Amino acid sequence: MKLGTSAIIGGLLFALAIFVGLFAPWLAHTDPVMGANLMNAEEPPSWIWWFGTDAQGRDIYSRVVHGARISLTVGIVSQLVNSIIGVTLGLTAGYWGGWWDDVVNGLTNLMLAIPSLIFALAIMAVLGPGLTSLLIALGLTNWSFTCRIARASTLSLKSQGYVQAARVLGYGDLRIMITQLLPNMVGPIIVIGTLGMGGAVLAEASLSFLGLGIRPPYPSWGSMLSEARDQITTAPWLSVFPGLAIFLTVLGLNLLGDGLRDVLDPQSRSRRT
Repeated sequence: MKLGTSAIIGGLLFALAIFVGLFAPWLAHTDPVMGANLMNAEEPPSWIWWFGTDAQGRDIYSRVVHGARISLTVGIVSQLVNSIIGVTLGLTAGYWGGWWDDVVNGLTNLMLAIPSLIFALAIMAVLGPGLTSLLIALGLTNWSFTCRIARASTLSLKSQGYVQAARVLGYGDLRIMITQLLPNMVGPIIVIGTLGMGGAVLAEASLSFLGLGIRPPYPSWGSMLSEARDQITTAPWLSVFPGLAIFLTVLGLNLLGDGLRDVLDPQSRSRRT
């Protein structure tokens, strides 16, 4: 099954964000941190200043472009950590069962009962603001959904004939999990990982908006919104362009995730129709 139109649009939006993040130094007009000039403070969008300037005279376009690096780094790395934790716990719990399954289920239910943003706020309050703290906080808060999917997939796959045949051939538990079970659950993991990246970008923006994310003056879409909140009526471009960057990136990831779900799990599409 081919990707639908919405998935292609989402993929293009995400690819555009990746391109902007990778080539930010060449796409930006000025240095996003050191390019301050009070003579150019709060200039509206124009041919010279495409997205306008902020209260320090810094080019908003350059800051939005460089902010893509931080937001995408947080989204990709934190979701990768979530996937590793969730797949490891879910795969082993579903395969071994017993007391380990009970422990993982209890821990998963506990994590699902705690709002992820509140938990991330608590971690950030302990570790302090910064990129490393942000990656740790978001990497430890959203693995429960991946864990449940991995566990459910393992429970349905471990009784299949090819798994039984691997046991007869003398495969150990670790080898069976890695070579027989894990490849057959990659599809759902990719889907939830893609959708999770959008959530991580939003979470980074929320934490940075609250002052617990990336420290100024380094550009982050969330911190840019935080700096612009008192000038939303007098200088609306300060918040419009970072907000639009967040919106388009998360929209692209959501559309791509939905499209991948239709391709990798055709039954989900038939159930919705």
